[in-house]
Amino acid sequence: MQEDQDKHENQSKKELLVDLMEEYGDMVLRVAYTYVKERQLAEDISQEVFIRCYQSLQSFENRSSYKTWIYRITVNSCKDYVKSWSFRNLFPKSIIETENERKMNSPSSQMEQKEENNELFEKVLNLSLKLREVIIFYYYEDLSIEEISNVIKVKPNTIKSRLRRARISLKEQIGGGIFLEE
Repeated sequence: MQEDQDKHENQSKKELLVDLMEEYGDMVLRVAYTYVKERQLAEDISQEVFIRCYQSLQSFENRSSYKTWIYRITVNSCKDYVKSWSFRNLFPKSIIETENERKMNSPSSQMEQKEENNELFEKVLNLSLKLREVIIFYYYEDLSIEEISNVIKVKPNTIKSRLRRARISLKEQIGGGIFLEE
């Protein structure tokens, strides 16, 4: 009887994990990439995130959404990796085009827009980690100030301050003008 119950619980955990991977897999990969700036490393971290999720599913207390919980695991995994000796002693590779970008044959105006977006993203990746993570979560992942605060465990006013500093830095890098206003 207990064996059947354990088998059912394991099957439920596996199904939930598959659902979480389908829903949040791309997000985890994007966030990891913004930290490590190398696709293969980001994929490795993504796998590690979902292994940790599976191992911790039974202890999930529903005090936050799965989305926030997975963001938190991702951020912690990325920060652990960035702090590691091996990461500090590797040279990050240049930005790798996504599969969709490689397949896309677009008119010159779309190509120019893509180049501008890539250039902007490169500038975002050059920000300090604290500024980069708030820009990524706010603009690329569409999280609110409050959600970012919950994910990276920093007060909302600190998030606002970092967003402001990041915007100023990016504005200076691209040569002024109005940029990333709320």
